[in-house]
Amino acid sequence: MHLAPTLPQRVRLGLFDSDARRVLALALPAVGEQLLNMTIGLADTFMVGHLGAEAVAAVGLANQAVLLVTTFFAAVATGVTALVARHTGAAEGDRANGITHQGYLLGAALGVAMTALGLALATPTMHVLQAPVEVVAPGANYLSIVAVTFLLASWMFIGNAALRGSGDTRSPMLIMLAVNVVNIIVAYAYIYGLGPLPALGVAGSAIGAATGRGAGGLIVTYLLWRGRAGLRLRLRHLLPDGAQIKRILNIGLPAGAEQLLMRFAMTAYTMTVATLGTQAFAAHQLALQGESLSYMPGFGFAVAATTLVGQDLGAGNPARARADAYLASRLAAIVMTAMGVLFFVFPAQIMGVFINDPEVIRLGIWPLRLVAFSQPALALVMVLSGALRGAGDTRATLAITGSSLWLVRLPLALLLVGPFGLVGAWIAMGVDLNLRGLGMWLRFRSSKWARLKV
Repeated sequence: MHLAPTLPQRVRLGLFDSDARRVLALALPAVGEQLLNMTIGLADTFMVGHLGAEAVAAVGLANQAVLLVTTFFAAVATGVTALVARHTGAAEGDRANGITHQGYLLGAALGVAMTALGLALATPTMHVLQAPVEVVAPGANYLSIVAVTFLLASWMFIGNAALRGSGDTRSPMLIMLAVNVVNIIVAYAYIYGLGPLPALGVAGSAIGAATGRGAGGLIVTYLLWRGRAGLRLRLRHLLPDGAQIKRILNIGLPAGAEQLLMRFAMTAYTMTVATLGTQAFAAHQLALQGESLSYMPGFGFAVAATTLVGQDLGAGNPARARADAYLASRLAAIVMTAMGVLFFVFPAQIMGVFINDPEVIRLGIWPLRLVAFSQPALALVMVLSGALRGAGDTRATLAITGSSLWLVRLPLALLLVGPFGLVGAWIAMGVDLNLRGLGMWLRFRSSKWARLKV
């Protein structure tokens, strides 16, 4: 099947034509959602950062474990988005609704299991992460508190994923706005002590994060119960359907394996950085928070690519799917490159937003400058992997991501941290991102994703 765009299709790739507006209509609310999602971490880091480097390290390490847990929720969400998009594009509303119900059932099972594990293994997890002695107790306490609302967090992931697949990216954005409001108010009240409430420090940050994500799960479930974007939850439909669960898992399991490989690799990478000491680790965490600003447009355009590729394939139009994905990639690259310029020119100012420790700020300057050069590659990684997931081609993204992280980033980080410290770890990150971007581009260019049956 030859899927190269025709001349009229190439003409449509301008930045302000109807196709671009179609991409932006999905991407911009998703950018807003990611901005709000990042704001949770930024706000918590800002508030905790004023408690010192130990508090930042405790929250950072505990959140590595939280991110590992959410990879299971994200795996189900990936399958739900791809299949809801495919059925929406094919005008099969009942089947899209059925996928949403099965996703909720899988999320409930995972949420309960992860809460039990999080409560039981909080302290051992901090030891596995090689947390400094002074960080173990506050980090374990943070993880235990956040684990209480894992069930609702799973529904927030899966409910938002179903909405995006149906083409509604505005509702997830508004849900994340509510999550932020709840998180900031509750976290501030309990971190510093507001009125009769005690000042709990790191534990207060965890209460805010848990309450915010729990509220998000309740809100999206309520919206779907009322009916949204052609989807409607009903108790009588919340019965296991083996065939539909298998379809979700056929896409979601490779996506989950990819995310697990990424999380384990990032955990090993984080452990490597943690050996440099508390201040270097705090600088690493804060530089990551600063760099995460560039994830917003990347996430937004990746969501647009996932939804459009799935819907285009459902409608039997692979050529349009290809053109939409390339357009989303180009728009993301333009925006993220501009953000890279800011990382290079204003690294100290970005670090200074989170902490006033001069040594931590100094250590974070060159990591931010280095990652500025990888922003175009990061755009390709995020958007084209999103496009491939929208097509159900999650085994390819698993192979590309796993090989690049484990065979490139980790060995290079271990090799370079000794002579170059934190800068060496970020050089390894840059090499990994550029190789992954190339791998995603080569896979998408092959068009094998267009022939997959899901």
